[in-house]
Amino acid sequence: MSHNPAQPKDELALAKYNAAILGATVAFTGSMAPVAVATGGLAGHYLLDEDKSWATLPVMGFNVGTALGAFLAAYLMRRVGRRTGFIAGACLGMLGCALATLALLNGLFVLLALGLVFIGNGMAFSNQYRFAAADGAPKAFKPQAISWVAMGGIFAAVIGPQIAIQMGGFFDPIPFAGSFLGIIPVLLIGIFILSFLRIPTEDKKQEQTGEGHDERPLKEIVTQPRFMVAMMCGVVSFAMMTFMMTGTPIAMMICGFSPDQSTLGIQWHVLAMYGPSFFTGKLITRYGADRITATGLVIMIICAFIGFMGIELWNFWLALVLLGIGWNFGFIGATSMVSVSYRPSEKNKVQGFHDGLLFSLVALSSLAAGQVLNYWGWQVLTAILWPVCGLALIVLLVHSIKERRLDAHAF
Repeated sequence: MSHNPAQPKDELALAKYNAAILGATVAFTGSMAPVAVATGGLAGHYLLDEDKSWATLPVMGFNVGTALGAFLAAYLMRRVGRRTGFIAGACLGMLGCALATLALLNGLFVLLALGLVFIGNGMAFSNQYRFAAADGAPKAFKPQAISWVAMGGIFAAVIGPQIAIQMGGFFDPIPFAGSFLGIIPVLLIGIFILSFLRIPTEDKKQEQTGEGHDERPLKEIVTQPRFMVAMMCGVVSFAMMTFMMTGTPIAMMICGFSPDQSTLGIQWHVLAMYGPSFFTGKLITRYGADRITATGLVIMIICAFIGFMGIELWNFWLALVLLGIGWNFGFIGATSMVSVSYRPSEKNKVQGFHDGLLFSLVALSSLAAGQVLNYWGWQVLTAILWPVCGLALIVLLVHSIKERRLDAHAF
């Protein structure tokens, strides 16, 4: 891994170079997520003999792993740098895929959940790509840098589900084991691409910029109104997306649809999550992160209405597509708001706190999806999005109005 391509000469060129590398990498490392979500609940349902309400526990394991991995990623990358840290994250993902494969081959539900914890650990590092791209970019390019990374998810949305479908029967008559096995070589490709990443080490960066001596306490940073509002919107966007996405494949199976139909629905959903990234960054630059975040929350409310209307295939698939678009606008917009609320020297601790709290709540939402679906059904599951997204939308609008009034008074 000693590649030495000519390093770009200026900050913007280097930012574009790294954003492109990270976007290409997430196309492969990001494939863990759709497989874990689309297959984890179905695999859990397959392994459980009696109480099927715990079928989404492996998906919760994935999200718990993502939450815990956020803290691990922040610590490790501060010690060894982002490139080495990202490679370590992909290795954790491969370990998780191997454990999940063994779990299904041996009928071990607990081992399946543990395997998905490690896959979640790997995804925590992959989720940090967006911050790595934004931190090294000039302020005007930050939203686009985040979008460039998110674009890689378009390919992950195809690679992951297709592997799940094509490899799902590899160990027939045992389903799903091949789906996890097939992700391992994909992660190896991601590691190869990561070897070309050129992010300066923290010490070198601080020497060049004079940063590192102006860190504020974490409490001071995270209690800023703008950070709290951005964090709330990001958590709601991601948690409600996960809540509905986790429950949908099981709801489809209950309604008589095949695993391939639910996996294809997740594929379209993940495509919708990342497809708008071609223009989300430019929209944020033009209209502001708060407006784009608000648009995402509105779309998620509409998506819940579509799902609430019925249980036909089009209800599920259209709801999943709208859910993905809403997540893209809501989460990328919220991430852009967060990325300008801390100083460069504060990034590791703030990003670790942000993603740790975020994915802890996302983990709870994934477990809650199975419980709500089992006890109250699909319509209640979809209806829960209305008040939660609605509250976040109101808080965001009130905050934005206050900020604009303060800006007007400042001039």
